[in-house]
Amino acid sequence: MTSPGQAPIPQVGIEQLPPEPTVLDVREDDEWTAGHIDGAIHIPLTELPGRLHELPDADRLVVICRSGARSARATTYLQQIGIEAVNLDGGMKAWSAAGRPMVCESAAAPTVI
Repeated sequence: MTSPGQAPIPQVGIEQLPPEPTVLDVREDDEWTAGHIDGAIHIPLTELPGRLHELPDADRLVVICRSGARSARATTYLQQIGIEAVNLDGGMKAWSAAGRPMVCESAAAPTVI
């Protein structure tokens, strides 16, 4: 949702992702540990401004969180500072529902919390 005069937040659906997207996951540590996209960059939303130097040089970042709200804020911020970024519509919940692969930091099955 945007305010009058504010540009819409660029979004992409699961079906529109390139084969190997550059993914920035802005969820908290416990969410990441439970399940994430293999190869994603993990920087919690609150840490993003201080960790911009960790972002890869990519044509476009696909930003993800659990459902899309935090990643929408991160996408807006990144766009404002000149970094090409799009929000993944539906977040990790949509990723998981589409049967896309995930990994986790334990022996348990990856899950979205």
